[in-house]
Amino acid sequence: MTMTAKTSVDSVHMEMIADMKIPVSSFKEQLKIGRYFETIDNLITLHQGKYLQEKKTSLTWEQRKLGDWGTFYYGKSCPKWSVTEDSTTPCIRYGELYTKFGAKIDRVYSYTNMSPENLRFSKGTEVLIPRVGEDPMDYNHCTWLSMPNVAIGEMISVFNTDNNPLFTAMMFNATLQNEFAMRVEGGSVTNLYFEKLKSIEVSFPSIPEQEKIAAYFDSIDHLITLHQRKCDQMKELKKYMLTKMFPQNGAKVPEIRFDGFIDDWEQRKLGDLVGIYDGVHQTPEYQDSGIMFLSVENIATLKSEKYISKEAFERDYKVYPEKGDILMTRIGDVGTTNVVETAKKVAFYVSLALLKPNGINSYFLSNAMKTNAFQKGLRERTLVTAIPQKINKDEIGKIDIFITNNDVEQQKIGAYFSTLDHLITLHQSKCENLKNLKEYMLRNMFV
Repeated sequence: MTMTAKTSVDSVHMEMIADMKIPVSSFKEQLKIGRYFETIDNLITLHQGKYLQEKKTSLTWEQRKLGDWGTFYYGKSCPKWSVTEDSTTPCIRYGELYTKFGAKIDRVYSYTNMSPENLRFSKGTEVLIPRVGEDPMDYNHCTWLSMPNVAIGEMISVFNTDNNPLFTAMMFNATLQNEFAMRVEGGSVTNLYFEKLKSIEVSFPSIPEQEKIAAYFDSIDHLITLHQRKCDQMKELKKYMLTKMFPQNGAKVPEIRFDGFIDDWEQRKLGDLVGIYDGVHQTPEYQDSGIMFLSVENIATLKSEKYISKEAFERDYKVYPEKGDILMTRIGDVGTTNVVETAKKVAFYVSLALLKPNGINSYFLSNAMKTNAFQKGLRERTLVTAIPQKINKDEIGKIDIFITNNDVEQQKIGAYFSTLDHLITLHQSKCENLKNLKEYMLRNMFV
């Protein structure tokens, strides 16, 4: 149905858009469709990258010694004691190259009170290389300082070149890790002096090609940042809503409720709501396929690359996780939960507790167990002196938990948090896919 307003130029009014009816599938189907088109988008991106790679091979990359491509110098003193909250001179310290920056610096985190005449400032074209480190194979943390008038610390080698600085930084990181490692000096703390770098043979394409390759990777980094930011926002929203949609500090009702629900919540023992079981106490004999075996490190995804035989599963598991059950970590990391969503048989280790709900919504209960009140009760019964810390299976059921007895309210709350979890997972998945794409292209787009 056409819903354009009839003018000399076709247009669509906002109210028309609001009145449009569109078919909507289930959330799970939406996820599948979204992932399908995401795969297509990734393939498009991949082939765009392949095009750049093919274009690269058709042109000559010029090889010279690194010292012939530009000039080196060191930054100047910017010690830790000079970095204070009331300082006003922006600076980059060598440790931040390892912890805070990727291939491009477009913001600063530190400010120094050192006198400007004792500092060396950027022009916005510099490629920074860490001069000090612990692992010889970890010097590939080079970055382009894209901002002028930023003080550069003394434990940083600065490379100035007429080549594209972003391309240069990425090329260093992608191709020179071994070359850097062979030139470090020292013991537990190593040094990489720029005099040792000048003799490295490196190849650069034309400036226009450098700019295209740099822009390609910059766009990937932007997408990674975007999805990571959305993921972090979803996590913060979930954390906030857990404090609002479940009663806090002895209250009998939550601060935020869905319309139509007014009854008080009640305090119950977890053991009244679920059956509690543990997994095998011995490390099983793994094999390449069979029944998936879960342990504490698999709680986030409930996926594993470890498997046991069908025979071992039938022998050791009279009770096992089924769709709608909850798994909770109880050794090491204590109290993280996830709902089983597969109908396939799954095995699990003693580091996980299996909770089988008795007439209560699984997603509601799993999130109720994430609240501060429940986690506090969990900590009180955890053996913190044990190495690793743990909670005994029989203690889990004694913990108090606040619930609504209204099945519909449980379902709505559970569905809300399930949607947030799926969105978090979706953005995490997009981040990982983009990171994998970037890693692949970094390995294949440089000579």
